[in-house]
Amino acid sequence: MIPLEEARARILASLGPTTAETVPLAQGWGRVLASPVLSRVTQPPADVSAMDGYAVRAADATLGATLAVIGEAPAGHPFPGSVGPGQAVRIFTGAFVPPGADAILLQEDATAAPGQVTVNEAVRPARWIRPAGLDFSAGEALLPAGRRLTARDIGLAAASNHPWLQVHRQPRIAILATGDEIALPGDPLPPGGIVSSNAHALAALVRAGGGEPVVLPIAPDDRDAIAEAARAARSCDMLVTTGGASVGDHDLVQAALGPQGFTLDFWQIAMRPGKPLIWGSLLGTPLLGLPGNPVSALVCAVQFLLPALAILGGGKAAPPPTLRARTGTGLAENDKRYDHLRARLEMQGDTLVATAFPAQDSSMLKTLARAEALILRAPHAPPLPAGEWVDIISLDAIGI
Repeated sequence: MIPLEEARARILASLGPTTAETVPLAQGWGRVLASPVLSRVTQPPADVSAMDGYAVRAADATLGATLAVIGEAPAGHPFPGSVGPGQAVRIFTGAFVPPGADAILLQEDATAAPGQVTVNEAVRPARWIRPAGLDFSAGEALLPAGRRLTARDIGLAAASNHPWLQVHRQPRIAILATGDEIALPGDPLPPGGIVSSNAHALAALVRAGGGEPVVLPIAPDDRDAIAEAARAARSCDMLVTTGGASVGDHDLVQAALGPQGFTLDFWQIAMRPGKPLIWGSLLGTPLLGLPGNPVSALVCAVQFLLPALAILGGGKAAPPPTLRARTGTGLAENDKRYDHLRARLEMQGDTLVATAFPAQDSSMLKTLARAEALILRAPHAPPLPAGEWVDIISLDAIGI
């Protein structure tokens, strides 16, 4: 068995980003930029008013002065003239400041009368004026390549006049569940059978990680059937199998795919749940073989598939982010495998508390669904009493 960190490093070192494609701005959220966004405009394009009021010359707008109002400037309709001595232009937020004016007299600091306005509070030069380029200038680099786009980024790209964006193609991840005993939800169950959950859970995780899942038909425990299903994945960026990765007589993934050109990098890692994990290449297509137990499959996907999706999608891969929490119960000494204890979270005052569920069997999906975190336990970690600090992965924080 190899350590978890080594396994993840070997997986990520063998991956690279997908090619670039152009998408409409509205489809850019969550995608990773393949090229930087340079502004096509200056924002604001000219000096604009930050408030409703009057565009004036600060030298004229002294306390008690009365100025002649020579016109108005609503947003989107610039005043066609200029402001001279003793003059003012009625102006509204976002409107261009007319030539000659160098300050804004707030409407609440003035008394208006037909054709004139009286200054009730003197103004300072440049007061309440947003200068041209205050936000950004034409040609300025606003968003770097490799950035995963947020709603804030989409707004910035739109303001900088980009209707299209160059992003990395979403990685296509083929998902193959194997086993004579599994059937699709809603289908008749075979004798001794169970409902297949892994492919659907993994497909949701792939979407959460920015990928496009391609769920293949279930393959029975037959070498030819597994090989045929795997061939359908060669147009994808990765093949993820679930089941058939252990050491039993009916665990056939390696045996079925070896004659098809599969090359093994490693098999078995020192983690719980999820010891029987396969990593290799099927004629150039990366292959991640996950265990068949549902919890094992998803925990391995958190540690390995999510970071792999980040690289394939053009971003930067990193281990799942962790938080610090205090344990709600005591924890036993750990063995040689890196452990992931399913736990619930709660705030006790200002402290985040993670309480591991009593039952941690790798087949128990109900416990995983109710869990809000994974408590991380390093190999050979000593026993901990309740209230001690531990590292956790928040499942909500990573979107699964």
